[in-house]
Amino acid sequence: MGKSKAPPKQASNESRAVLRMYRISGQKLNLLAQQIRGLKVDKAMAELEFSRKRAAADVLKLLKSAVANADNNHNLDIDSLVVAEAHVGKNLVMKRMHARARGRGVRVEKQFSQLTIVLRDTSAVAQTSEAA
Repeated sequence: MGKSKAPPKQASNESRAVLRMYRISGQKLNLLAQQIRGLKVDKAMAELEFSRKRAAADVLKLLKSAVANADNNHNLDIDSLVVAEAHVGKNLVMKRMHARARGRGVRVEKQFSQLTIVLRDTSAVAQTSEAA
């Protein structure tokens, strides 16, 4: 007698991918998350591909991973996927010392963050299966 299986963390018409322990501050990563939130997947990929931000390449890779999850694990229609959620959370903070004048030292915090992307299928097929 084991425990019952935990319910899924997303709906049947959703797919997600998480980028953990990414060495960038959450404030910088959130700028990219705001850019793609609410867009269709192809528009979001175009935004990230031509963005000049350093993290854009890794966020694009994560978005492609979420699309692959939607295709392989949930059998969703890729053409009707929308970035429903893109949120940033804090992760580990490495604390380092930096030498200053007169024998003093100051603390330098090197922040890590994590990004979660949730894609939602907006096609009519997914909405009818949700209602059933």
